[in-house]
Order: sequence, then structure tokens, then C-alpha cells
Amino acid sequence: MLASPPMSTPLFTVGEPEGVETPLLVEIPHAGTHVPPQFLSEVVAPARALGRDADMYVDDLYCDATRQGASLLFSRTSRYVVDLNRSEQDIDSQSVVGGPASHNAPRGIIWRMTTEGERAIISPLSRDAFSARIEGIYRPYHGCLQQMIARKLERFGRAIVLAAHSMPSVGRRAHGDSGSGRADVVPGSRGRTSADSRIIDAVDAHARAAGFSVTHDEPYKGGYTTQHYGRPAQNVHVIQVELSRHLYMDEERLSKRAPDFDRVREWCRALVAKLGHVELG
Repeated sequence: MLASPPMSTPLFTVGEPEGVETPLLVEIPHAGTHVPPQFLSEVVAPARALGRDADMYVDDLYCDATRQGASLLFSRTSRYVVDLNRSEQDIDSQSVVGGPASHNAPRGIIWRMTTEGERAIISPLSRDAFSARIEGIYRPYHGCLQQMIARKLERFGRAIVLAAHSMPSVGRRAHGDSGSGRADVVPGSRGRTSADSRIIDAVDAHARAAGFSVTHDEPYKGGYTTQHYGRPAQNVHVIQVELSRHLYMDEERLSKRAPDFDRVREWCRALVAKLGHVELG
């Protein structure tokens, strides 16, 4: 069953497990493209960039997660409003008035530049505008995520978070690997520190069994969710899984590509089932 905060357009959606519940939680922070009306005047990124910088269709890829006994949390809100996989402190003076003078955060919690080098916001946000995004979206989302993790810990003694993402198949101009081809699957575990090795190895084996190429932590080692919540010593395991978009969609037209999409969706369904039953002792 899906439940959401009481709004006309939900900012995020929670999916409850169906059947036998597992310790797994699938978290999808970047699939949304919705910009709430109160923020429209501040966002100047082109509509095409809105889709190109979203993890489009990742929520569809993992739509069977609850049927496998996993919990599901995904944001419907565009990362151009607030990036839920960044720290609240990841700002600079060009993104938020009064922020640090450093110019090293063009895509922090508030994106001021798209991955193709275009402006994403019309000007630095005022402190009130920034607080509206943090208090209205960011903290409710992470509060919900924390509660869901706590529930898994209480019920199972452990929680496994699959942070589900997608990536361009080739690094874009603003990426550190601009112009370079990427692996099909990139498990991010911050140097194998955010999750038990058996979880990391299960993702690796599942990808290779499907014929996918795999590179760990490159170019993405795991963002805020992985770093902040991944605490294997406290029985909270987080692994970020980046899927190359060329596996299932036309990256230029931003459209699903059949039958590849169905194949990757089945791969995701099986991954959720596998991680939900990893034996950790």
C-alpha cells in the first residue's frame, strides 16, 4: 500500500511491504521531476535539463520492491528544488545568501548549475527561501527515512538500504569524468565501509551474472545517504547502486526503450529479493 504526506502533489511516497517483510528499504531520492508552484519562479533550468538530471524511471524499475517484502521511499520532487542526497551544509554563497565564499558547490543541496553548465537558479536563494525547502521537503523526507530505518532495526535487528540511482552512460561536461564511458553498474559503498561485504558482493555478483560490467565507487562512491546512514557496526547497511541509463532508455529522447526496460526491471526485482535475504549471521 502506498501512503504519502497529505498534499495535492505528494513530495515523496512511501511504499509498505506486501506479504512477508524483509529488512530491505529501497530509497530513490532523484527520480522526481516535480517543481512545487511556490518554487517555480526561482528555478530557471531548461525543461529538458529537468529530465536529463533526474534519475528518470528508476521508480518504475523498482516498482515491484514492495511485492518482494521491501519498504520503498521515493521522492517526486526535482533535485533542482532540493537535492535529498546532499548535506544541509553543502551550500556556497552563489547558491544561498550568506553561504561560504567557496565556489566548489555548483551542485550541492541547492543546484545552481545543471550538469550541462546552464544556470539552475535565477540567483542565490535568500535564507528564508532556503529554509522553506529544508523545512518543507528535506527534513520531512529524511525524518521519514530515519523512521523507516528505525522500524527495520526494531523488527529485524538490522536494516539494509538500497539507495537506487541512475547515471548517464558517458560523463557530461560538468562531471569529473567528462567524456568517459562508464560501467553498466556502479555499486557505491565508500570504499566498502557503508555496508557488510556480503551485501556489496551480492550486488556485484548479481550484476555480473546478467552480463553487466561493474566498477565500484567510480565515478560515484555514494552520497549523503550512504555516508550518513551507512553504519555497519550499528547494523545499518547502505549501498548506492547506479545503473547506466543506456541499459534501459534512450538518453537523448528521455524515453524508455523496450524490451530492455523490462529486462532491467526484472533485474531490479531480483536484486531486491536477493538483498532482502542476504545472510549476515
